[in-house]
Amino acid sequence: MAPPPMKAVLVAGGLGSRMLPFTRYMHKAMLPLYHRPVIDFALGFIRRAGIKDITIIGNRFIGQIAQHVGVGLPGENIHYVIEESPQGVAYALNLARPHIEGSRLMVYFSDNITTAELTGEVRHWKTSDEPPGCLLLGRSVEDPRAFGVAVLDEEGKLTDIVEKPENPPSDLAIGGIYLYDERFWELLDECYGTENDGFSITDLNRKYIELGAAELKDLGDEEWLDCGTTDALLRASGLAKEGRLSPEPCNRRENDPTS
Repeated sequence: MAPPPMKAVLVAGGLGSRMLPFTRYMHKAMLPLYHRPVIDFALGFIRRAGIKDITIIGNRFIGQIAQHVGVGLPGENIHYVIEESPQGVAYALNLARPHIEGSRLMVYFSDNITTAELTGEVRHWKTSDEPPGCLLLGRSVEDPRAFGVAVLDEEGKLTDIVEKPENPPSDLAIGGIYLYDERFWELLDECYGTENDGFSITDLNRKYIELGAAELKDLGDEEWLDCGTTDALLRASGLAKEGRLSPEPCNRRENDPTS
């Protein structure tokens, strides 16, 4: 039997309150990151990994995203889902369920911008006959207390994740881009049924860890930014100007800048 298809869900919901007043009238993913909107850099990451079926979850301004992204590039399937009011991660993901259930998934939270790539890992997810589990991305940060933080054993193996700890067990923060196998929905339903309003994506990741099915990829010197703040967006724009961040491939239109 062939492995399940590989799809992506780009979570661009929420109110964008950290980016006010800009997000009062505009979706945060449409804010400029150097010469392209933020969402083009997220989509470029997904596309370079070889994923062609993408569901985008957005708030009341999702029409702005749809007008920009359109039907996507040739050969792609782009789906749009509106999150009319923010009710948590599990609620948002369940809105996209009709488009992605039964698939292996990349879950990408749109504020995350990185110079890393997952092309090889996604290739493995596409071709593995056995469920490959989940892949988490970690990067070293000066103050990990605002993040989910990796707990490692003496051999460097991931044994747990602690959410926003006062005394972090390591300096490895878990980033907002994940790969999951086809057990995703079964485990999410288990977590959500237990946690309800308190659910976070960390709860799901811990389920995979308990099964011995979670792998941590340390990004090392690669850049990783949370572009939900103006300072980070400015820094990301600098990286794009230097050629270290790319939105390619993206659907350029007439008179769009090429660099």
